[in-house]
Amino acid sequence: MNYQWYPGHMTKARRMMQEDIKLIDLVIELVDARVPLSSRNPDIDELGKNKSRLILLNKADLADKSANKKWTEFFQQKGYYVQEVDSRSGAGMKAISAIIQEACKEKIERDRKRGIKNRPVRAMVVGIPNVGKSTFINTYAGKACAKTGNKPGVTKGKQWIRLNKNVELLDTPGILWPKFEDQAVGMRLAMIGSINDEILNIDELALELIQYLRNAYPGTLEKRYQCEEAAEKEALQILEEVAKLRGCLIKGGELDYGKASRLLMDDFRSGKLGRITLEMPEEA
Repeated sequence: MNYQWYPGHMTKARRMMQEDIKLIDLVIELVDARVPLSSRNPDIDELGKNKSRLILLNKADLADKSANKKWTEFFQQKGYYVQEVDSRSGAGMKAISAIIQEACKEKIERDRKRGIKNRPVRAMVVGIPNVGKSTFINTYAGKACAKTGNKPGVTKGKQWIRLNKNVELLDTPGILWPKFEDQAVGMRLAMIGSINDEILNIDELALELIQYLRNAYPGTLEKRYQCEEAAEKEALQILEEVAKLRGCLIKGGELDYGKASRLLMDDFRSGKLGRITLEMPEEA
């Protein structure tokens, strides 16, 4: 399966970000903690060079705890400020204001020397579709000031949000890069829901996930579905077992592979399979 998804509004969003970056002191980039590298847009490094940078490992509650720690160290070594967060519950959010002040202390000091007082830090919030930017802004601001949705690409225009006297946020639409050079990146993004399911082969995706879980998190499928994960079994046989055990059937009692695949993907995305990370820093 070839993974590509680049709606027209994303080209426009990139141009808009290029125009706005000169107004910005800090780039806050949200990545999905389950795929911290695959969920980064390389364009953002180019757009945000010479700016202070904060990476938020969002949905950290769905990712492997030990992997979160490794990824935090990985990005810190590259010179980024890093924080694990769960935008929905608010976990990790209290630390962000202090990190923003620390990341922009040189800018704040320059302003002070010029006699400019209380000019808020202007931060641009960026990230690929469905990574949780709007939920982060709403939780951070304490009110629903940015649209949220569980479909990729809900935020279509830019908006400034004044959080307090110290910080202003610029929300931007989620942008993916036009072409994935590595199809494994596209596959991981499809797994977490950053590419529209309607253009994907969900059965193929489920088989890839089964194969990965057997290797990286053995016993996970057995625990959730009471199916056997024997080494000699093919991924398709495990999917068939899940379909049987969960009653995924069509008329005539035939197995409904599509339904079983959607069940598996939904269970992974919602954390019902446990805390799972799909890539590690060693692979970077």
